[in-house]
Amino acid sequence: MAKKRIVVLYGGRADEHSISCISTAGVLAALDTERFEPIPVGITKDGKWIVNGEDPRGWALDGGELPTVKITPESRPVMIDPSRGKDGFFAGEPEHLNSADSGLVDVNDPEMRHTLTSLGHVDAVLPVLHGPYGEDGTVQGLLEMMGVPYVGCGVFASATCMDKHYTKIVLNAAGIPTAPGIMVDARNFTAVDVLEQVEAAGLAYPLFVKPSRAGSSFGVTKVEKSEDRETQQDKLAAAVATAGEHDWKVLIEQGIDGREIECAVLCPKAGEEPEASWPGEIVLDHQDDDQFYDFDSKYMDASASHVEVPANLPVSVLEDVRDVARRAFKAVDGAGLSRVDTFVTPDGTVMVNEINTMPGFTPISMYPKAWEATGVGYTELITRLIEGVLR
Repeated sequence: MAKKRIVVLYGGRADEHSISCISTAGVLAALDTERFEPIPVGITKDGKWIVNGEDPRGWALDGGELPTVKITPESRPVMIDPSRGKDGFFAGEPEHLNSADSGLVDVNDPEMRHTLTSLGHVDAVLPVLHGPYGEDGTVQGLLEMMGVPYVGCGVFASATCMDKHYTKIVLNAAGIPTAPGIMVDARNFTAVDVLEQVEAAGLAYPLFVKPSRAGSSFGVTKVEKSEDRETQQDKLAAAVATAGEHDWKVLIEQGIDGREIECAVLCPKAGEEPEASWPGEIVLDHQDDDQFYDFDSKYMDASASHVEVPANLPVSVLEDVRDVARRAFKAVDGAGLSRVDTFVTPDGTVMVNEINTMPGFTPISMYPKAWEATGVGYTELITRLIEGVLR
């Protein structure tokens, strides 16, 4: 049987660009090449799609420079014709431009043009993209218009879960608790107004101030209680400004006295009952009460934390987490995969923190580790996800 040809999208315009690159390195290394022929398509930080760039299989998080998709002498631009559907992916081949020629002119070199060469028939797309312009429904909408099958959540679920504010609205409507919080517009706020909104909402400290539509803990600040009002205003204003560098929509959430437990959800075919892995926990190894699981802890410092699956909790609580994860996935109309991050309080209450519709696939990421501990290996996991959308 002929191999299915799978476009693997990676990079992108979001802050999580480099994490997408590392996730893709892991996916390509684990992909069953007896079944699938990958077509890696990178997206630069400024949104250019290319093929034949630097091979992502060689990328790794080793404490050095973070990998990025860059245009190289060998890379070729990718163009898409939505009207051609699965045959609508093309690469630009450079040719010298003369007065008799017509074609797509290279804006970076007016003496060159690109003639289009088909990348061949594409059976499905695996968008290993994290954050805005990839995990938020934008790429999903493009692929829907083209009629090309793709792995992962659809437009609604992707857009909803990318926005933590709207995720809370949907989950609360479904009877699933989330952390108390408010939303602030970072484009137009004052320190006094922010503090007054926090007080009116009755939020208890510490607070976590975060961009509503960003991931990987970018722009997140923990704000402790201050003795005087003016200092409190300044600290909150600074935190909102930091989050506002990533998104004008900023969440201020009450810190939860509980453990952060993550559950991987799998639903290869949309509409089927989702499966939930054994829940896991990121255990911080540095003895620092003020530390939280930030970007460096997740990706840059292997000694900062380790993953425990299943989490060290009673089986009854683990089953409650799995149940909440499945319910949350269904509430947002999830498909394919998601990682549902929860808080488990001392009394056993399970509340959802956020839902990641394209969770990290790096070598130290929770999603593949959780499924491995549940009996589904990395390669099998990817195979099931791809085969679930092929038609």
